[in-house]
Formats: sequence, structure tokens, C-alpha cells
Amino acid sequence: MPFGFHKKDYADSPNPPPPNNGGGFFDNNNPNRPQNPSIQTPEFRMFRSDTTTQEEIFPPSHPHGYNNNNNNTVTSPTSPADSQAPQKKKRLSFLRRSSSSGGPPQVSGSSEHVPTDLISPTAEGSKGEQEDKWEWRASQLGLGGAGNTPTRERSRSRSFSDQGTDKDIQEAIRLHEAGDLENSTKLFRQLADPQGANNPLSQVLYGLALRHGWGTAPNSAEAIKYLQAAAANSASIEQEALRAGMKKGGAAKGELVLAIFELGNCFRHGWGTEKDPVAAFNYYQTAANLGDTDAMNETAWCYLNGYGLKKKDKWLAAKYYRLAEENGNRIMGNSWIYKDKYVNPPK
Repeated sequence: MPFGFHKKDYADSPNPPPPNNGGGFFDNNNPNRPQNPSIQTPEFRMFRSDTTTQEEIFPPSHPHGYNNNNNNTVTSPTSPADSQAPQKKKRLSFLRRSSSSGGPPQVSGSSEHVPTDLISPTAEGSKGEQEDKWEWRASQLGLGGAGNTPTRERSRSRSFSDQGTDKDIQEAIRLHEAGDLENSTKLFRQLADPQGANNPLSQVLYGLALRHGWGTAPNSAEAIKYLQAAAANSASIEQEALRAGMKKGGAAKGELVLAIFELGNCFRHGWGTEKDPVAAFNYYQTAANLGDTDAMNETAWCYLNGYGLKKKDKWLAAKYYRLAEENGNRIMGNSWIYKDKYVNPPK
């Protein structure tokens, strides 16, 4: 399931943003935010998307119901500098390609967080076939980073089908929106327990709470373990779905994309781990090609600066910035991406 974190607010900080027990998942990253306890905690907004569509979803048992599809998963609060118009439910259409030549990007070296057999999807095949390949790549990254996850027996029997877990997630979200971050985080911790519900979405949300100090003491090292657990649990489910020939992924596709994107943030900023440019780029690019608009902007930033790559590529940077903008995540001052030399493929 999708939320959002605008990463650039703390791009140069070696540590996560300071804890804020009076705010919430969507206003924590703004260091200039007025400290006014009367401000209402922003509500959760979750989106799911595939290559061509985007829709808002609601927790199970929510009065509006539950729609099963995904996008910009748990991302960031919006600062004044980054504030954008709210995303609307709409049809989307954009072309995804691995590079201008249809081949894999030239990364700068290897990473222990990136499997050596990681597939490199190209522009060949239908959009559906390309998306399946990107999802398989995401599952490889998710399972490849499972070594440091909280200890548990490998099982997913209660990850998605437990109605009691669904109701508890809804209650944790309600507590969060009511400003009770401490009890909300406690409930997410219970739901994230590898020996208990082992719920991937709760593992992501609890990992983010640990990383940013939402209703609990900040603990970046523990946070990344829960994000990796969410990625591994989701990846195992999605690989089974892909092997079974399921279209548009399985029940955990949204959680997988969300976890991959947030792990990319960890590797880029050094949150709970050493900075790893190669891993950050690979995780961002994978999430971007599965519809995450924040990841599209981060992938563009990597290409623009040569981060995790052997060289810069302004044409590909422009392409990913345009994709993000077409999907409602615009960065001001990027008019250069529409210059003819960055729109037409290089010769």
C-alpha cells in the first residue's frame, strides 16, 4: 500500500529527521513546521497503481471499502518547498524503458544488497511482460536483503488473510490519525512481529516509525530490519503469484514496491546502514518502473548526478522526471526536461 516520503528534505543529513510525536506520517519531514499542538494530524492517503492506472485505496472494513491495486506507497510528508497538488484518481499512460538504448544502465560497481543475478528488464515485449519482469526484479531485491530481517520461521500463512489483522491495521491507522502515535506504533509493532501476524504493511509502517521516531524512540538499525522483513515477505508472495501466471501481481505487490522504495532511501541516506549508492539506484529504479512516483523522481536524480552509476545521463533523468510529472508528482523548476534534445531519443 502506498504513502509517501519526500526524500529530498533530508538528502544531506546522515540521520533520519528528528522525532515528532505530535505530528504524523505526513508532516514529520518539515523542520520548519510550526510546533502547534492544535494542528490536526493529517489522514492516511493510500494509492495503488500499475502501469496505466492509479486509484486511492482504503483499509479493510473502511466505510468506503477496499480496492486492491497500488502506487506511491508509504512515502513522505510534504514540506512547503515540495508541496504539490493532491493526486487525483485518473487514468495514466506512460512508456517505461530501462534505458535510451533498451539495455541495462551502467552501474558503478557492485553491492552486497543487490543480487548478482538481478535481471535487467529491457524495452522489449508488451507493457504487461515488462511489468512482470520489473516485479520479479523487485522480488529478487526483496529476498536478497532478507539476511538481516527479524528472526522468524519462513511462513506467510497469516500475512494477508487474517480478518482480525485487517481490523487491527484499521485501528492503528485510526489511532495515528487521532494523534495517538504512541499507541498506534505499539499496535503496528504487534502486527509487524515476525512471530505473530507478520504483516508486511505493518512492518513497513513500524519500520518508518522506528526510523523517524513516530511515537517511539528512533532506532534506524532496527528500522531497516523491519523494512527488509516487509520486502522479503512480500517478495515471496509475489514470486509465487508470478510463477502461477497471475497478472498485475499478487496480494503483496503494493507492499513490495513500498518496502523497496523505503530501503532505497535507507541506502541513499545511510539510515540504519552504510550509504550504498549502487543499491539505492537499483532499488529506486525498480520501484519507479512499478509505478512509484517518488521513486521516479529519485531515479531521475540518480541519473542527473551519476549517483550509483558510472556516468551521468541527463536524457534519462529528464525521462523519469517527466514520468513522475505525468503521474502527478511534479518538481518545480524542471522545465528543461521538455527541451527537444531531452524529449527525443539521443542519436
